[in-house]
Amino acid sequence: MRRATALAAGLALTLPLLTGMGTASAAPTANACYIQSGGITSDNNTVDRYVNATKPISVKPVDVMAQNPFGGRAISLSSQWTWDDDFGDQTSLDGHVVSGGVMYQAHQWVQKGTGGKVASSSLTRIGSGWGVFKTLTHSWSLDDPNSRMYALRNDGVLFRWNLNPVNGGPEHWEAAGSSPGFSAVKAITLLSRTATYDTLLATTRGGALYTIHIPLSNPLKPVVKQVRSRTWQGFETLETARCGNYGTLLLGIDKDAKAGYLYAVGHANGTATVINALGKVPATFGDKLDFSWGSVVDAPLFGE
Repeated sequence: MRRATALAAGLALTLPLLTGMGTASAAPTANACYIQSGGITSDNNTVDRYVNATKPISVKPVDVMAQNPFGGRAISLSSQWTWDDDFGDQTSLDGHVVSGGVMYQAHQWVQKGTGGKVASSSLTRIGSGWGVFKTLTHSWSLDDPNSRMYALRNDGVLFRWNLNPVNGGPEHWEAAGSSPGFSAVKAITLLSRTATYDTLLATTRGGALYTIHIPLSNPLKPVVKQVRSRTWQGFETLETARCGNYGTLLLGIDKDAKAGYLYAVGHANGTATVINALGKVPATFGDKLDFSWGSVVDAPLFGE
């Protein structure tokens, strides 16, 4: 049964432990704020771990979402993945990956109760030339069949594409602008998705934390605001999840230390943004590649 997302009021972060069952690690308890962090392991499985904003922070044991879903193919970039278990004895998994410089729309059907056994898998080629990109950020919502993809190229140019499904088939990618000036950026995640703008949250190699507010109008004209000026340079990956009406849980992953740190972030407002450090996550983040999971029914992020 497809789970319903439960959002805590505001940033109430002293919450009950999660429970999980089945292949998709579904059904956390009500009023729990959490991030469903994922990755690709050294043996090429995709996995997840629920990082719960309890006090102290708690982590559900790692679950295998899919066993070797890419057939041993090396994956260099991944978007956030979504899952939907409202399909009888199978769970549907969807995401975007880059392998060998080629972008693919990826999908798997996974048999429930088998520890991630893949019943069928597909990689639909989108296009080549992706070896020069270092981040991949997908803005999506169940309520809107059209989504947007943001990617940062190695030279600091940020690109946007509109992804529009065609008659239920493969996506049609439409270039929707680019903007230079982001060469110092190290990690990016989605902070907000609305009907008129997306907001990205980014760290720099110098340690700053910024919001990048991007109106959906053309041409692409980001509005950048500093949130913090230092101490954020250690994170190679950022992951976000909605918590309450205006709050966001933020997970920063330090790949060198294989460590994760959890933060409660208030509605973004430049340097006035409230950020509460919740502490180090009691788990090892040693996967080859990190990304986040989301249920298809999750409410859109609204962190700014």
